[in-house]
Amino acid sequence: MSWDIVYYRQADGRVPVDGFLTGCPVKVRARLLAVLDDVADAPPPQFSGGGRWEATHGTMRGYYEVRAQGPGREQFRLFCILENAEPEELRRRGLSGPAIAVLSGMRKRWMTTFTEADYRRVRRLGNEYLATTPRRVAE
Repeated sequence: MSWDIVYYRQADGRVPVDGFLTGCPVKVRARLLAVLDDVADAPPPQFSGGGRWEATHGTMRGYYEVRAQGPGREQFRLFCILENAEPEELRRRGLSGPAIAVLSGMRKRWMTTFTEADYRRVRRLGNEYLATTPRRVAE
């Protein structure tokens, strides 16, 4: 059973990941979206990441990353939350079935790490997303 892919839409109508994806090199954007499709088709609990799809740890536990490398070994990440529950709960959330909710993206130079402030921004978006019922997603 394939999962849906949804994109978080903030209260003001902005979709945080849109600007990130638009700013990615074309091949990187295509790779990120292809990995999302592969994960959704697997579906996520059965997908073996191979470094392209990874569960995060520590303060980011409960989030997932889609990973791609671009020119100059620059690292690109999409941050996601899995939406999986009983069918009636998913309907209450405004979802037609299990979904990968894409929150935002970030990029970093090779061999560097994101800061805790970077991760706080992702968690803020995740908290906003999870606090809305039905979920606000891009059409």
